[in-house]
Amino acid sequence: MSINARNPDYDLADRLELTTHAQLRAIADDLRSMILELLLERAATVGELAAAVDRPKSTVAHHVGVLVETGMLRVIRTRRVRAIDERYYGRTARTFMVGVAAHPGDDPLAVHANALAVAAAESVPAHEADDLRTIIRHARISHEHVREFWDRVVTLSQEYAQLPRAGDVVYGFAAGLYPTDHGTLPDAEPDGYDR
Repeated sequence: MSINARNPDYDLADRLELTTHAQLRAIADDLRSMILELLLERAATVGELAAAVDRPKSTVAHHVGVLVETGMLRVIRTRRVRAIDERYYGRTARTFMVGVAAHPGDDPLAVHANALAVAAAESVPAHEADDLRTIIRHARISHEHVREFWDRVVTLSQEYAQLPRAGDVVYGFAAGLYPTDHGTLPDAEPDGYDR
């Protein structure tokens, strides 16, 4: 698979682990998450972001400021427009990983949105239009295999985010890996047959 190296149009780290309470609260906000997603395409000004999310520039400027303060956005470049420096913002990493809680007793997941719940809500119109592609599988695997498999999923999501931009529709990609209480079969006998 060919990956468009120009998405986004600036350099950034592959991953950033979010560990502070402020970072976790910042990324849990829907509008800030949308801004972060838009900036995977290219650096943008507050005005461009405001137009893309159909919100006032002052609202978007506030949310961009929160993301800059928490280290998830930075100024990529500036451009002089009629005696004013226009700032272009970009992400500091392709993927933000929810890390260990910043303070003992904090639950980092308590303030982070459940991405599968967000995807489920976003996918309702696609389901109703019979234009939804989903799959779910269950497997009994080791913790080591969980980590290895999830690393591959994260890589796949990064490839997805770098696909060339085209068309008129924004498609969502969701993935989740979680423990369940599904039953399991006993291990097979050494010769491969149960007795």
